[in-house]
Amino acid sequence: MAAPALADRSPQPRALPLREVRTRLTQLVALAELTDTVTVVTRDGDPRPVAAIVPAPAARTAAQARADSERIAAISAGWSRRLEELHRQSGRRHAAELCALTDALAEVWAELDRRAPVGDPVLARLRAVHADLLRD
Repeated sequence: MAAPALADRSPQPRALPLREVRTRLTQLVALAELTDTVTVVTRDGDPRPVAAIVPAPAARTAAQARADSERIAAISAGWSRRLEELHRQSGRRHAAELCALTDALAEVWAELDRRAPVGDPVLARLRAVHADLLRD
């Protein structure tokens, strides 16, 4: 058994005379809800639209849309401020960690200088690698 097609999913609204809309109102409302179909209501015998059955999200007023836009802008601005603050905190934390790491490396080099024999080739290679890392 074939399933009936719900509706033509084209963006073109369908136009129906008021008499037909009265008899099919429940079906047209369900169609609008499920498939976002817009039905334009005309007077019997007159092709000019007098009303429309539209999905609820499409019926929002300009004031509602503006209020939503302002609310979204305020929320976005709040998130932007929060992200900027986290970025600053992260930068400060990174600088502090880098300073601690530099101090620790200085202590390690001092200890290696005390323990390693003078002219040790392994220590010379380590110093060269360390110097390369600091340049990058």
